[in-house]
Amino acid sequence: MTFPVKLYIISGERSGDLHASNLVAALKAQSPYMKIRGMGGRYSAEAGVDLAVDYAEVALMGFLEVALGFRKVLKYLKLVKKDILSFKPDAVILVDYGGFNMKIAAFAKENNIPVHYYIPPKVWAWNQKRALKLKAITNQIYSILPFEPKFFEQYEMEVHYVGNPLIDEISKFKPHEFFFQKNELSYQPIIALLPGSRKQEINSMLDKMVALVKEFPNAQFVIAGVKDLGEESYRRGVDAGIRVVYDQTYDLLSHAVAAVVTSGTATLETALFRVPQVVVYRTSAVSYAIAKKLIRVPFISLVNLIADKEVVKELIQDDFSVPNLKAELQQMLSDQVYKGQMLQGYDLIREEVGECSASDKAAGLILESIDKK
Repeated sequence: MTFPVKLYIISGERSGDLHASNLVAALKAQSPYMKIRGMGGRYSAEAGVDLAVDYAEVALMGFLEVALGFRKVLKYLKLVKKDILSFKPDAVILVDYGGFNMKIAAFAKENNIPVHYYIPPKVWAWNQKRALKLKAITNQIYSILPFEPKFFEQYEMEVHYVGNPLIDEISKFKPHEFFFQKNELSYQPIIALLPGSRKQEINSMLDKMVALVKEFPNAQFVIAGVKDLGEESYRRGVDAGIRVVYDQTYDLLSHAVAAVVTSGTATLETALFRVPQVVVYRTSAVSYAIAKKLIRVPFISLVNLIADKEVVKELIQDDFSVPNLKAELQQMLSDQVYKGQMLQGYDLIREEVGECSASDKAAGLILESIDKK
């Protein structure tokens, strides 16, 4: 493609920002005559996106939290819509972040701007008829979960499965040769704590994770920190003597013998590194009560959803307790049969996810569609 292309890309949290940045790199590699503006974070900015909004200003999670923060979300929706009209893009590319991006998709469609959705909303999890709305307001959808195309088929939707971008990220990863020395770690076995990528998650998860330290004196607990969230977010861990390693999650997983992981993208990353894990999640009582009525899938972790069976234990809401965490960790560390079954499940997931180049495939399909237009 040799004519100038203008794209507007939107992501709304850390993993989406990472996937958006890789997609931008692939787009630029395939078509260098390109201007890209949008909403995202550090990764998108480093990839060359001219940021109109930093997602950190908007990020909210949970039904109650989103309701209480509605005015803030509305403010940034108006700002982004105005910016899109001013920029006049050839297409809008939406990356995950369903609540916000579904509204942007409808707006773009109303203004005759093609909409490409990379990592669509998880409409299969609740209120599945939202798939019909998604069909009406998008031009192309690119999925990174192998079971999604089959779900969308029942709504007569063609969804492109492009593979999972985590495979690309992990294939590029090279372990730091002096990880232990760099982070002043001992050579005791490492139990990784992944409390999430948002302050709200960390506030809900970290206390019980930290309480495990005294239960496993022969191991060292290490927190996967996100530098952008600030050191204060991990104060409870530091005060308990736990080392925090910032923006080194893959290095941490490559050395860990087990992990406690907040539900999200990190559960799949942990599985792809073949680290035994227990998945945890806790939200406000109101958000959980609403979710329990709406959710239509038997699991919350990507690991179990892709495998379509329980591969890892999920400790949700009241089940997320120190005794339950301790029991699950002990079993993962001491029961080799139990650990082996989990690793076999991981192998099945790796096979389901498929090969590399998700970003390249999605970029090629996006540019092909724009070229036809």
